[in-house]
Amino acid sequence: MRGLRTARVCLRRWFCGALAIVYALAATAAATPAAAQGIPLVRDTEVENLLKDYSRPIFKAAGLGSHVTMRIVRHESFNAFVIDGLNVFMNTGTILQAKTPNEVIGVIAHEAGHITGGHMAALRTRIARDQTKALLLMVLGIGLMVGGATAGGDTAREIGGAGGGVMMGGQEVLLRSMLSERRAQESAADQAGLKFLETTRQSGRGMLETFEGFAQQEYVSAAHQDVFMRSHPVAADRIARLRDLVSKSPYANQKDPPALQLRHDMARAKISGYLEARQTVLNRYPASDNSLPARYARAIARNCSGKCDQAMAEVDALIKEKPDNPYFWEIKGSFYYWSGKHREAIPHLRKALQLAGGDESLIQHELAQALLATEDAALLDEAMTLLRRAVLIDPTHAPSHHQLATAFYRKGQHPQADLAAAQGHFAEGNVKQAQTFAGRALAKLPRGSPEWIRAEDITKYKAPPT
Repeated sequence: MRGLRTARVCLRRWFCGALAIVYALAATAAATPAAAQGIPLVRDTEVENLLKDYSRPIFKAAGLGSHVTMRIVRHESFNAFVIDGLNVFMNTGTILQAKTPNEVIGVIAHEAGHITGGHMAALRTRIARDQTKALLLMVLGIGLMVGGATAGGDTAREIGGAGGGVMMGGQEVLLRSMLSERRAQESAADQAGLKFLETTRQSGRGMLETFEGFAQQEYVSAAHQDVFMRSHPVAADRIARLRDLVSKSPYANQKDPPALQLRHDMARAKISGYLEARQTVLNRYPASDNSLPARYARAIARNCSGKCDQAMAEVDALIKEKPDNPYFWEIKGSFYYWSGKHREAIPHLRKALQLAGGDESLIQHELAQALLATEDAALLDEAMTLLRRAVLIDPTHAPSHHQLATAFYRKGQHPQADLAAAQGHFAEGNVKQAQTFAGRALAKLPRGSPEWIRAEDITKYKAPPT
């Protein structure tokens, strides 16, 4: 499992061996749209692969193919959103709170409806047309609400608070008018999402139950909410329309396959184990619960308190039961790595990579990181090979670029190291630092070479106007 780092510090020592959080702080063409918004992204192979399997049929049915990527946001609220046509952002809270795969798939289908409907493009056009540039500060907030009535009460209040500084005079009128357009778009996204679910022979009940839950929350707290906070509507007629369409679907009673339900439960357990307080995890998964997900969550949570030996024993028990599960091997390697036992981590991470198919970029990065941490020159070439493959598979993963830079420096290949560092900073959104390193590389790389061209592209990059 990937080592957790943030742009500040590791949130917890134990957490450094788990879900990787990347705080993208500035916009670049190479980085995801999260970079423009400062969204804390979580990276984890197991959870990402689950979301890929959830979304792939939906995106195909929507005619989006493989052009849309699922992104995981570290936030405890139940929410998903779009801010462009290339990414669907989903909160960790959505996965943790959703009891079935179908609930998450319903949210994804709704977001796909926003993309095919061009709703964010329409929003941006409206902002530009009204010449209310300050409202761009609200794009993320509106994007959260575009996420299919999945914002819920807490997130809606956050959005309201965030907008306080710009909700004045004519801007408030324009924003409220803009949000009025969202009502029609939300309903359109519902209907498109249900169409995608029916095409893929899946039930729409998960979507319906999600929105019914938020409608109930909205009803209970309506008296205490400002109109702005309730402008991401879950109107009665919308719910009625959804309920009618779901009931008429031939797949209304289609259930999630047991194997998929188990994968979902394992992902929830992992998120709980790494992101929730230890006592919360133990309350959610008490010792009396001997299910695989519960034991997974407890093993992770116990490492939180420094009980590494006990955590290792629990992971060993999981491996004994499911020896072909790559993520159990990955977590064991991760525990070793963050305990400072870098060499001991290597065979477990190698096993994880083998079981995962050999092409998982995050596990490649993790293994390379352990190899480099040994400072054994005999392992340097293997680390470089892994990192080169990792950045080809996922060029937006900044830590892999930075680790590759370290490897090049150790090899004495300084221009290549500078270029790798430049690409890492660029992926993070730090354009100024990226251009500094790219300039160094450009001065020493063979003119016209592919590496020289990549360095030149970074030095010539100009951020779009904001």
